[in-house]
Amino acid sequence: MHRLQDQKKERFKNRIINRLDQKDLKTFRSLYLSLHSQDQVDIFYAFNEEQRKLAYYYLSSKEMAIIFTGLEIEDQEKIYREMDINYSTEMFNEMFTDDVAMFLTEIDPEQAEEILSLMEPNRSRKVKRLMSYADETAGSIMTTDLIYISLTDTVAEVHEKLRDKAVSAEIVYYLYVIDEEQKLVGVVSLRDLITAALTDTVESIMSTKVISVPEDMDQEDVGKIIKKYDFLAVPVVSRQNHLLGIITVDDIMDILEEETTEDFEDISAASGSTDIDLTGIETAKKRAPWIVTLTFLGLLTGGVIGYFEETLESVVLLSVFIPMIMDSAGNVGTQSLTVAVRGLALGNIKRDGFIRLIKRELTAGFYLGLISMIAIIILISIIYQNWLLAVIVGVSLLCTLTISTVVGFVIPLVINKLNFDPAIASGPFITTVNDIVGLIIYFSIATALMAFL
Repeated sequence: MHRLQDQKKERFKNRIINRLDQKDLKTFRSLYLSLHSQDQVDIFYAFNEEQRKLAYYYLSSKEMAIIFTGLEIEDQEKIYREMDINYSTEMFNEMFTDDVAMFLTEIDPEQAEEILSLMEPNRSRKVKRLMSYADETAGSIMTTDLIYISLTDTVAEVHEKLRDKAVSAEIVYYLYVIDEEQKLVGVVSLRDLITAALTDTVESIMSTKVISVPEDMDQEDVGKIIKKYDFLAVPVVSRQNHLLGIITVDDIMDILEEETTEDFEDISAASGSTDIDLTGIETAKKRAPWIVTLTFLGLLTGGVIGYFEETLESVVLLSVFIPMIMDSAGNVGTQSLTVAVRGLALGNIKRDGFIRLIKRELTAGFYLGLISMIAIIILISIIYQNWLLAVIVGVSLLCTLTISTVVGFVIPLVINKLNFDPAIASGPFITTVNDIVGLIIYFSIATALMAFL
């Protein structure tokens, strides 16, 4: 079923490209514009440079604005450079202000200034205002393309306003109500508007229970608000409660995807290198700082082994179990790290629950260690016929897993408390720390009991 559908899509795409190559304007527009906007984007990616230039000629700036918005930022830069300056300016005037601002913040500042100078003055002012906000704040990701209504408007007047302005608004499911001072005082849903009498005033049908976000709120926190209340959009207000704009759920979904990707990059010590379009050299450059840092931390691991050299020389068999101790410590530490970072990202770790969660991780680590200790004692006793060696390795494993679980959980919480991103406590970093902890425990126990081996 899916394969047949894909084959149909492929044939349809080839038909569109064929009509474009044949310069069949009427058929190309009919086929291409009949598609969903995202499907238009997918097919646009299949065009070569010559075909794209034909598309710019055959599609209006308004039609191209929808496609341009759906492209990845690096592709937008390439496409923009191919366009005629007048055509691209018209396209930017047709785009939502937040999408224009997002693009302009990613390109060369001088180029961005040139684009802003060519845009319609009113649109340009709105975009500049969005660009003035700090990165990753509510103000920087909001759109000012919204419809707001007054307390004294009648339902009939709102209907008329919707007919005039709905096309230029990013979302019309919620209409936000402002007073004479432009302060947010209520919200009216589209359902309320449809079911109300035409003579009713906005004040009589609106809800005053408005959830809004301040302009300087972090974008991740905005995402949590939208998720918590199941909103399609949330209004952004100033400190004086003036309505500034809205943030829609589709924008938040993109942002949360980016934030999650960043967290995974940080946890794996691969910050900025998950883009599959990067070259091998570019990927190596981005990963190198962490790898070099971890290499030097690895020297500490070697230093611990060197410190207990006499113990190791006396009982060479101890070296057999070093990889197991290190790997086990790293594995449980990374598991706890993931729990901590994800819990902080979702806001599930509260101040009053901190001690409880530490106890939970400590208990989990202890029982993991206990199970592993029993298994390894039985295994070593059978294979090596040395019960004391089995006890040393088993007890070391118990202590190591118990402590490593807590270390993996606590370190990101401490980093977060210091107002740094907890995801920088990457898996490799936690693994290296727990390697050192595990080796110290292992050799300390072995040294204390060496006389009996």
